[in-house]
Amino acid sequence: MNKFSRLGSEPIRSVDEITGGRRLRRMRRADWSRRLVRENHLRVDDLIWPIFLVEGQGRREPVDAMPGVFRYSVDLAVREAERAAKLGIPAIATFPNIGLEKRDATGSVILDPDNLINQASRAIKAAVPEIGMITDVALDPFTSHGHDGILRGGVIVNDETVAQVAQAAVLQAAAGADIIAPSEMMDGRVGAIRDALDAAGFQDVAIMSYATKFASVFYGPYREAIGTGGLLKGDKKTYYLDPANSDEAVREAEQDLLEGADMLMVKPGLPYLDIIQRLKEEFAVPTFAYHVSGEYSMIKAAAANGWIDGERAMLESLLAFKRAGCDGILTYFAPEVAERLRS
Repeated sequence: MNKFSRLGSEPIRSVDEITGGRRLRRMRRADWSRRLVRENHLRVDDLIWPIFLVEGQGRREPVDAMPGVFRYSVDLAVREAERAAKLGIPAIATFPNIGLEKRDATGSVILDPDNLINQASRAIKAAVPEIGMITDVALDPFTSHGHDGILRGGVIVNDETVAQVAQAAVLQAAAGADIIAPSEMMDGRVGAIRDALDAAGFQDVAIMSYATKFASVFYGPYREAIGTGGLLKGDKKTYYLDPANSDEAVREAEQDLLEGADMLMVKPGLPYLDIIQRLKEEFAVPTFAYHVSGEYSMIKAAAANGWIDGERAMLESLLAFKRAGCDGILTYFAPEVAERLRS
């Protein structure tokens, strides 16, 4: 039996004596054995692709803070949805960037049946009926101040905002949305949206609640993408969750489920893997994460500078969501990942 020796000392135990003969590296020796015992897998079916919209025709605008991401006019968004369907991506989520002249303190354009979100939903559903459409009723793309709700006297008013987003949800469902994903974090909004959808005959439209949306620094590039980066007055800490709080996140998720949410979402993603795991273990319901713009842009920037392998970082990051318990991931990497997995 081979023995280890220390200089000037008696031999110590062998590795087999130390481990009891359990050599955990055995199944790591070859690619085939690593694949055979792999616990979690990333699939195209796990992906939701967030797409930014812009008004006009034939427009494809780069988002400077998000290399490889673009804003699309509705006609080009339809083509991207067709591409997503061919790649096997189950669903897309749309976010609009509208003209500043259309924004006001109440975000009233969200109640226009022909606003940019609803135009896109109708056009995409007509061209690609098999793809899932997810829409958000938060007001920030429509407000002149960049907040997710109605601003009165420097305060985001909860109940008036809830009434408006519930109306918007019905309009979005009528335009073809399959899932309403309320992200504005107002109290009672999930129950109000469920009641409004049911009353309007949209009982089959699901709700994916941004149950735990944290007041995070990682949203910066997204705000550029929807044109609110320079508009925001103050911050969103009075309605988004404190990044320090885990128990509060569980309470928010439980409340949304009691009000009728079908799915939960955690946002941002990687800094909150513990929240994902905790919600999945606590409630055992479909749980999603949003791999947000800041997370995406950091990987892209580091890869562009040669500091990391961008493709491997992308795949490792998304696999972490699966390991934490996610059923699906909203990620700007979706088409890139889908193409990689297919090949």
